[in-house]
Amino acid sequence: GHAPGCRNAYRRYAGDYDKLTKRGTPMTDNTEKQTADAAVTNASAAAPKAEATPEKTEKPDKKVEIIGVRFKQGCKTYYFAAGKAVAKVGDSVIVDTARGQELVTVALANKQVSEKEIVQPLRPVIRVATQNDLRRAEENHRKEAEAYEICKKKIAEHKLDMNLVGAEYTFDNAKLLFYFTSDGRVDFRDLVKDLASVFCTRIELRQIGIRDEAKLCGGLGVCGRPFCCSTFLSDFAQVSIKMAKEQNFSLNSAKISGACGRLMCCLRFEHETYEEAIRRTPPMGATVQTSAGKGVIVETSPLMGFVKVKLEDKPEAPRAFPCEEVTVLFLKNKKPPQQQAGGEAKEPKEKKVAKKEENNP
Repeated sequence: GHAPGCRNAYRRYAGDYDKLTKRGTPMTDNTEKQTADAAVTNASAAAPKAEATPEKTEKPDKKVEIIGVRFKQGCKTYYFAAGKAVAKVGDSVIVDTARGQELVTVALANKQVSEKEIVQPLRPVIRVATQNDLRRAEENHRKEAEAYEICKKKIAEHKLDMNLVGAEYTFDNAKLLFYFTSDGRVDFRDLVKDLASVFCTRIELRQIGIRDEAKLCGGLGVCGRPFCCSTFLSDFAQVSIKMAKEQNFSLNSAKISGACGRLMCCLRFEHETYEEAIRRTPPMGATVQTSAGKGVIVETSPLMGFVKVKLEDKPEAPRAFPCEEVTVLFLKNKKPPQQQAGGEAKEPKEKKVAKKEENNP
């Protein structure tokens, strides 16, 4: 009942299907083996090829030889590439900087450090300072004193509201720097032109803060020692009035301010020591047990590790005890536990809350 064209199409389709499925072909052992091999081959071809992942080999950490230097006493330590220079701590070396060659003091001798620990690019150490270099540096200091006096006269001539702090030559005399303080902005363009015509070199004026002025000039603090900022402090940290309170200082500004008029730097770098000592010291007003009996703490000395206790038996004469020999019974503003006749502490009674009864209509 089918058309001849349909039957021919069916036969071609059936023949192609037989070829694909090998239908009608007698199965032998070799045929089964070939079929299995073909299946394995097809499966391996269908499976994604595993890419060969190369083993990650860590590159050896590259080392760089550096020398740490300081431009002035109490200044930060800067790193320079050592090159062929070999220097000890305290030696003077010539280094290349952004403003020219400088004579600096070695604060860290030759050391191998990881390349990751430094900020590239490093400027080089040119050479270890010779006797001629040291003589030239002394000559520069003498010229700086003369330049300071000349600049001071020029400021007065131009009637500028600025306080000259210091003058500094670079080692190669390529630049002359003047440091000054002022309450506001100063238009010193005419002054710079006048100074350039006198010294015949590049002139730079830098306005600094009052704390930088104290660091640059130096001096003695209220403790009788040289300023911390000009001797060993490399940076100015933030100081707060809270630090003075925790260290039992009088909040009189004359007693907690330095020569610069700001809060003393020692309040900051001694703060951690005070915090640790206060943590080990019983607080004021605490009731304590001592070897001489019970009492109340009326005075503390955290750094010395002592407390003064007002004893219940002799309240007129407080006695000093080491913090280790004092046992805190309870703190100030906290009531002691109530005791029964047998010596056991009573548990606090729960307050009875009266419930309001609702009247149902």
